[in-house]
Amino acid sequence: MNDAVPTVVGAVVGGASAGIARAVLGARPPGGAHRWTRTNHAGDPVSMLEGPALAVGLLAGSVAAGAIAGERRAAAAVAVAGGTAFGFGLLDDLAEDRAHIRKGLRGHLGALAHGELTTGGAKVLGIGVGALAAAALAPDRAGGTPSARALDLLSSAALIAGTANLINLLDLRPGRALKAAVLPLPAVLVSGGPAAGPAGAVLGAGAAVARADLDGSDMLGDSGANALGAVLGTAVVLAAPRAARWTCLVAVVGVTLLSERTSLTGLIERTPVLRELDAWGRRGRRRPR
Repeated sequence: MNDAVPTVVGAVVGGASAGIARAVLGARPPGGAHRWTRTNHAGDPVSMLEGPALAVGLLAGSVAAGAIAGERRAAAAVAVAGGTAFGFGLLDDLAEDRAHIRKGLRGHLGALAHGELTTGGAKVLGIGVGALAAAALAPDRAGGTPSARALDLLSSAALIAGTANLINLLDLRPGRALKAAVLPLPAVLVSGGPAAGPAGAVLGAGAAVARADLDGSDMLGDSGANALGAVLGTAVVLAAPRAARWTCLVAVVGVTLLSERTSLTGLIERTPVLRELDAWGRRGRRRPR
């Protein structure tokens, strides 16, 4: 089948599903609107309902495209990765104890080392397990010895989980995480195959929620950002050869480690090209989150 068909199906179904879900959630927010409202860095209220809406679009678009293209294993891998990341991200969004918040992987893993399971720690473990399951469900292209295949499985799982975490780290300013997720898509779409549907779903669902995100009235939250990163990471696993997957994994780990030592926002603001890209599309280029 022409790769354009699952891409278009993923984009159309993903965009429509995300838009409808956001409208329904906005009309009747589960637990009330206050449960989904946070205060941004500018002191303005921002809704996290974008996250569940985006996750619905990502999963619906990916599964629909997979069904059309006959890529059931690929669709299952995306559904497991995205669904797990969304579920544990939502737990972190709604149940996190903000009086005793831990920051970054170091904070959550440090708490685990001392026998304390934070919602962030549960998210790290849950997304890791989901990523491993998704990597195992992905169509087998590894070949080689059993040890090489096991290493390939673990590296693919690490890439999915790492991308989920990295996109979440970037959800600190309007539109930043969505832009970061779109940047790799041309390469994924060129590769085609089972990744075409998930890539289309990222485009369609992302476009459906982009305006409110760029305006600063909505944000992805952990649920949306983790789901977006997990689906993107799975698409890369489905599309890229082994060497490219390892290259992506090194880049993801590198940026994640950098974020533990310095502010990514500060780095972006000090780099002219990144600063302009980061500000592009925001209404009035203000209201930082």
